[in-house]
Amino acid sequence: MPPEPAWDMAAVAAAFRESCRAELAALKPGNVHHFREGHGMTAATFERAAEVAAVRLVAGRTVGERIEGAVRASLAAVGCNANLGIVLLCAPLTHAAFERAPGEPLRPALARVLERLTVGDAEAAYRAIAAANPGGLGRAEQHDVAEPPKITLREAMAAAADRDRIALQYVTDFEDVFAASAAYRARSPGREAVEDVYLGLLSLFPDSHVVRKFGADIAERLRREAAAFAESLDFREDRERALDAFDLHLKAKGLNPGTTADLTVAALFAARLEAPAPGARG
Repeated sequence: MPPEPAWDMAAVAAAFRESCRAELAALKPGNVHHFREGHGMTAATFERAAEVAAVRLVAGRTVGERIEGAVRASLAAVGCNANLGIVLLCAPLTHAAFERAPGEPLRPALARVLERLTVGDAEAAYRAIAAANPGGLGRAEQHDVAEPPKITLREAMAAAADRDRIALQYVTDFEDVFAASAAYRARSPGREAVEDVYLGLLSLFPDSHVVRKFGADIAERLRREAAAFAESLDFREDRERALDAFDLHLKAKGLNPGTTADLTVAALFAARLEAPAPGARG
């Protein structure tokens, strides 16, 4: 039996764009989506950023090149930081998609990619983070992104893992991403599945972006509120009206669970990459 066709650059770029679009098509309370803009941005901003980032994500030779290229292309296209967190998560997944053996699941290949990250990857990622200038980043006592790194990208992420959920993924071989991806794949594809993955993540842990901007107490309060809302949603017939009301509620407070949205995109991307490559028989 011939080996399963591998994912090529065009297919991975398409999977990335589709994942970004699916996330924007879901009514995710607090975030920007097709149903409502917010935080000074519209869905079109993120769509354009995804279009240009996809090209550079697949073109890079290293994880660091994928990160820096995609972030700089996005900044040039939309003039603001629209997808730094998404790119930090999806660059290693992209690299793993190209490096895995025929028929191999994505996560073991990703684990090897993370283990081999270099100081050069950290240098490129630091340049990308500094260029994007994400809100609430501040300065760190050790391994600050304003200074040239002396450690690998995985080691740098480990140093930030206690305060940033995206950094934590590099330590746990993307545990949150693959758990959410499995939950998504167990559902019928569509908007509701994306919304439930997002709410599930938001219910599990305080959003890092909210922690940086508003503090740990408010982020934890949001987590508890999201968990109660997600539980109640299963028993409501007016699902869309409830999501819309919760969205208005969070945006009125200026709360944007951006890290949770980034993890959602990565989970959708991983789910697509776990499927047979386009052109495979089955």
